Amino acid sequence: MARYLIFGSCDPLEANDTARCYDVAASLAKEGHSVTFFLVQNGVFPARRNARSRALAALTGANVTVLADEFSLRERGITTDRMAAGVKAAPLDVVIDHLAEGAKTFWH
Repeated sequence: MARYLIFGSCDPLEANDTARCYDVAASLAKEGHSVTFFLVQNGVFPARRNARSRALAALTGANVTVLADEFSLRERGITTDRMAAGVKAAPLDVVIDHLAEGAKTFWH
């Protein structure tokens, strides 16, 4: 099976198609692919524990690894103790590792 790295850079309140990206990630994982959803820029807002973070919980429940860029979190004042269950802070180095391993990528 393939490896996928999906970037989520949009706040779901700003982009209507964010939920579609979450659905694609979950579908790929259900097909047996290894999927990492990497939140960057304003895409980290749902990583903060609140009502909007339920969609990310659904991703982790579908065997999608959900990571949030440490720098983006710091820039937006989101501390790791306030993050949604299942979402892990990660350095940008993770992206380089995935690319070096041949992960297929797309950006939203």
